[in-house]
Amino acid sequence: MKIVLLGPPGAGKGSLAVLIKERFKILHISTGDILREEMRKDSPLAKEIKSYIENGALVPDEVITRIVDQKFTNDIKPDQGFMLDGYPRNTAQAQELDRIFEKTKTSLDCVLNMEASLPVILKRISGRRICKKCGAVFHVTNKPPKVKDVCDVCDGPLYQRSDDNEETVKKRMNVYTESTAPILDYYGKQKKLWTVDGDEDTQILFEQFVQSLNEDKRLHSH
Repeated sequence: MKIVLLGPPGAGKGSLAVLIKERFKILHISTGDILREEMRKDSPLAKEIKSYIENGALVPDEVITRIVDQKFTNDIKPDQGFMLDGYPRNTAQAQELDRIFEKTKTSLDCVLNMEASLPVILKRISGRRICKKCGAVFHVTNKPPKVKDVCDVCDGPLYQRSDDNEETVKKRMNVYTESTAPILDYYGKQKKLWTVDGDEDTQILFEQFVQSLNEDKRLHSH
């Protein structure tokens, strides 16, 4: 099973990905995780990524594409199944991804698009806490750390991002919607798009996803 997960920040992609990964034993490839992994290396690429992040800039398409390409070419066996989360974010990246898949003789089964409303997203994002040392993400109600304000992974301090506020979240939603609308069209034309209600409880969404697998002949064999 080979899936791309789409959805704005706070739509619940990570939570749904955990359930899919556990049930179907497929790899969850999050571009956030890949970037953090790369940044821990002492490589020219790591330095390049750090310079963007430290200056508050988005990591450019070309750099993200390079990392995704590297991952699929060298590190994973795509045919064993995967979920790609955080990429593609625009049509140019979707076209690059198709090129990577062509090169690695892979093809997507479906694109799972999680739509969520602004009030739900605000509630989720305002409770988000991030580790200063390793970048792991927690939530005060949905995924609290074992010790308040301390990372479960590396014992680093947790903080709330300064841009996890209503005004910035609204801006990010607008940017996401503008850049993603053409991707939905792109994958819709490929007949690979499945849109779900990201406001819904993760467990319910997961059950709907499993149900759809049973009804979809392309995915049934997995």
